[in-house]
Amino acid sequence: MENQFVVHEFGPVYDADSEILILGTFPSVKSREQHFYYGHPQNRFWKVIAALTRSEIPETIAEKKKMLLKNGIAVWDVVASCEITGSSDSSIRNVKANDIAGLLQKTHIRAVYANGGTAFRLYEKYCLQDTGLEAVRLPSTSPANAAWSLPRLVEAWQIILGPGRKSGRD
Repeated sequence: MENQFVVHEFGPVYDADSEILILGTFPSVKSREQHFYYGHPQNRFWKVIAALTRSEIPETIAEKKKMLLKNGIAVWDVVASCEITGSSDSSIRNVKANDIAGLLQKTHIRAVYANGGTAFRLYEKYCLQDTGLEAVRLPSTSPANAAWSLPRLVEAWQIILGPGRKSGRD
């Protein structure tokens, strides 16, 4: 399999009340097929967010969007287009970044979190200068990050709730 040029085909999930932004790298093949974030059935993203917000695990795209927005969470990816082999973040080349700074201007986002090391590195390289907002690196929810169990991920991701908050919006 070789690198192919791919364009991100779906927009960010956010509204004017979004307070935090979680950034992935680029949609996996499964996510690109579904035209929505974290579409691989083994990705733990939706289970982690549901646990943190004390929500049911969403099944449909509408349920996923509702859970995110109800809890002030915006989701997007750092990369707008790139060359990539399958779903492999390590194969990403020739990156064009999304306009993260533009998104921040339309919201109340006060914190940016990167879902994994590649999202963190690409945000720092392509976006930080424009946003001026440091990202916090979180362990990836990807099935490729098998060293992290779901309970460990939930514990590490609690930081997104903000100081003194243990789950969901107060």
